[in-house]
Amino acid sequence: MARFLIVEARFYDHLNDMLVAGARAALEAEGHEAEVLTVPGALEVPGAIAMAAENGEFDGFVAIGVVIRGETYHFEIVAGESARGILALTMDGIAIGNGILTTENEEQALERADPARKDKGGEAAKAAIALLKLQDRFGA
Repeated sequence: MARFLIVEARFYDHLNDMLVAGARAALEAEGHEAEVLTVPGALEVPGAIAMAAENGEFDGFVAIGVVIRGETYHFEIVAGESARGILALTMDGIAIGNGILTTENEEQALERADPARKDKGGEAAKAAIALLKLQDRFGA
């Protein structure tokens, strides 16, 4: 059994609830424990994971959030930089599943967040589990 921290950027409550539920269900189905930490936005997710990874309390992480395109360039910055930050941490050997949705509209986000549909929260948790298994295999 491993301990996972689900780090959520809580902005769209109803969508986050679904993503977290999917992630938690996927982790618990494999016998893992999950705790949830909320941060203000998607740009804060990588930093929160980096801080939490420092103490070794958690074996893996699931990043959760929803970024919906608006009328400004802000979408590109938030979507790209949050993904870049998560990827950088993953390249440093931290097991992270990225479940931060980047969509054109709320309808697309709902389709992806709903555990009964595309279940991207569950998929992100499964990715984190897979990376944790790779850590074990390669002794990372």
